[in-house]
Amino acid sequence: MDFNLQQVIFEFLGGLGIFLFAIKYMGEGLQRAAGSRLRDMLDRFTSNPFLAVLTGTAVAVLIQSSSGTTVIAVGLVSAGFLQLKQAIGVVMGANIGTTVTAFVIGIPVSEYSLPILAAGSLLLFFVKNKTIHHTGQVVFGFGALFFGLELMGKGIRPLGELEFFQELTLSFSANPLLGVLAGTLLTGLVQSSSATIGILQELYGQNLVNLQAALPIMFGDNIGTTITAVLASIGASLTARRTALAHVIFNLAGTSIFLVVLPLFTVFIQSLESNLSLNPAMTIAFAHGSFNITNALIQLPFIGALAWAASKIIPGEESGVEYRTKRLDPMFIEQSVSIALGQAKEEVLRMGRFSVQGLKEADLYLKTNQQKNASNALQIEEALNNLDRKITDYLILISRNELNEGESAEHSVLIDTVRDIERVGDHFENIIELVDYKLTNKVKISEEALTDLEEMFTLTLTTLENAVQSLDDRDIGLANRVLEAEEKIDRMERALRKQHVLRMNSGECNAQAGMVFVDIISNLERIGDHCVNVAEAVLGYRK
Repeated sequence: MDFNLQQVIFEFLGGLGIFLFAIKYMGEGLQRAAGSRLRDMLDRFTSNPFLAVLTGTAVAVLIQSSSGTTVIAVGLVSAGFLQLKQAIGVVMGANIGTTVTAFVIGIPVSEYSLPILAAGSLLLFFVKNKTIHHTGQVVFGFGALFFGLELMGKGIRPLGELEFFQELTLSFSANPLLGVLAGTLLTGLVQSSSATIGILQELYGQNLVNLQAALPIMFGDNIGTTITAVLASIGASLTARRTALAHVIFNLAGTSIFLVVLPLFTVFIQSLESNLSLNPAMTIAFAHGSFNITNALIQLPFIGALAWAASKIIPGEESGVEYRTKRLDPMFIEQSVSIALGQAKEEVLRMGRFSVQGLKEADLYLKTNQQKNASNALQIEEALNNLDRKITDYLILISRNELNEGESAEHSVLIDTVRDIERVGDHFENIIELVDYKLTNKVKISEEALTDLEEMFTLTLTTLENAVQSLDDRDIGLANRVLEAEEKIDRMERALRKQHVLRMNSGECNAQAGMVFVDIISNLERIGDHCVNVAEAVLGYRK
């Protein structure tokens, strides 16, 4: 028997590495082509469970990863954009969407993988257009997908000669639970159900496992993929952890149901294989698709029960903040423009308070270097962007109605204030990036410089809080204090620049530290300018 263990290991692991890279690279190309629309899809089109399933399916198809889609959903839940029931629907849809990869693998184009790789390379390196570049990334990933599969297939082919492997596959056929365990462990290790389904398609295609053994392994692959969402939920909000748990329960329940009807399911897949003349890889693809679609249809009516079970297993009250808009009902516009403006103002005030919270997190990140503070700030900045779009759209709807002089003035104030608050978010995001740069490049900022930064942070935070409060109360006195404080911020920014130049000249701080310091105080000064804009809008209110 000619069996080279090193060759088997190298070809299998090399092929697996190329395959995993291909899926990730192809998904990134599709995701870049889609831009921010993926998160918008999950945010906007999940109003009911059925739509959530369809949206989860579409996003998973676009990024070629159920785990990636679930992680995005967990992030949106953690940020307060999705509720638990919506997220469970997305998870169900993600399981369906990821089956597309298996169908792609079933297309017999392996012999053309190298020309496809070459075509993708040409698009990547010889065309400057961004859209074509992203297309080249997808084409290159597509070719690498099949090249990796081919290498894996060559690597595992000799395994059929081993008596141990033959006995192992027989035990999987005799005991489906072993197959489920094997699939779960392998997918948990590789962190990609698409990859393990691809391996299974190769094993089945080379008659190294029969259908009775392959199907339980496939069920286990679907359980193993939940580990990514579980890891993503660690340290996240209570609802995010419940979403990850619901994902586990959903896939465990589906596997349990299909294990009970495994003989019938096996006969069904065999009939498909025979009647449709499917190749082995496409047979596994149809089995994978049938399992996930049927599982979603069975459990779709029980999303509420899944949410209830997850809430009981992980009890407690959510302490996080709800970042979705709460009051922007178009019905208010039809009933009373004045009421609609009042509701919009409440959302603008919420937005202002979030901006204060985000700036505080940026300040903490500078002081503590704790990544959780950076994550919180970036999460709030994303919330501000979302609120900016939603509130602006609502105010545009209001403007289509006839407004009296007072309503028109308030409408203008809110439109301008929304943009100023959103820009505050951009500036504290810049500060987060500057602290990231400081940490990555081990930039040392002197204690004196840090003290100066803290003094300016404190003044800017107070000014921002007062600007938001002056809008809430229409407090002219407070608005005037904001104008005075902003002048102080400007003077402080100029003085601190000069002091830091002296520190650099004396060797206390280097050029990198100077860049970080100056850019941080510049962003704080710009936040002060936006506070002035809010205060001046308050002073410009018509009584």
